[in-house]
Amino acid sequence: MKIKINSQKVAPYIFVLPFVLIFLVFFVYSIGSTIVMSFQSVKIGDIQFIGLDNYRMLLNNSDFPIAIRNTLIYTVLTLLLLIPFPLTFAVMLNSKSMRASGLYRAALFMPLLCSVVVAGLTFRFMFNETNASLVNSVIINLFGGEKVRWLSLQWPAMIVMVTLASWRWTGINIIYFLSGLNSIPVELYEACEIDGANTWQRFRYLTIPMLKPTIIYLLTISIYGGLAMFAESQMLWAGKSSPHNIGLTIVGLIYKNGISQGQLGLASAIGLILLVVVLSTNLVQLKLTGGLKKESK
Repeated sequence: MKIKINSQKVAPYIFVLPFVLIFLVFFVYSIGSTIVMSFQSVKIGDIQFIGLDNYRMLLNNSDFPIAIRNTLIYTVLTLLLLIPFPLTFAVMLNSKSMRASGLYRAALFMPLLCSVVVAGLTFRFMFNETNASLVNSVIINLFGGEKVRWLSLQWPAMIVMVTLASWRWTGINIIYFLSGLNSIPVELYEACEIDGANTWQRFRYLTIPMLKPTIIYLLTISIYGGLAMFAESQMLWAGKSSPHNIGLTIVGLIYKNGISQGQLGLASAIGLILLVVVLSTNLVQLKLTGGLKKESK
């Protein structure tokens, strides 16, 4: 019996086969290997089963709570900036009264084309601790203040990381919101105007509810992006440890233990904890925002 690849019964499985293989190899197998390694002491040529020792080591690891604190603060601050501000900019750019909106769209989207390496180096020079750095020179010459040790103090360093993230990702979030705004029928706004709704009422009772799927999606990917932040911190401190671990994140701790110190078992344990935190946080967020509710037919 010959099997025809282009038959209606076989063709769908052929089309989904690449995704299934990639999912099994790079997700299921990777998670399974990580789970196994988290209970092992993995060194070159020496693998030993040590049970829960890696997780016990985390309880005594002074860097672990610092990494969690930095990551959570960073995630919350980026959420406060990367959801409301892009939404506001998108509404303004989508307005008919907005002039040169194409120019502003291009300008806001351009930072996304810049690699994280170049962006990190640029921000490191801008927020250098010398008087001649761009930001410090503005503070000193225009406001008469003193130079700030941006990359040596906890909150100034956090401001730099959040500013870098906001600069890079505001544009793409604006694009998502603009796509959502363009999908809202114009007739709904016309009906609101006929009913006497002002600009704020149209935004509050029409735009926000209609953009709910877009907002939920951006919340989901922003939470993941915040909890998984690594490259920006590495570039700001030139691949070295930040003073007093002020820029250490959970993924940075995985890199530090797994790559720099060769403790792959410990790094796997941290990675599993990060996976649980990301999944739990997003599930809670989807539950609170109604993203898990099934639409009634």
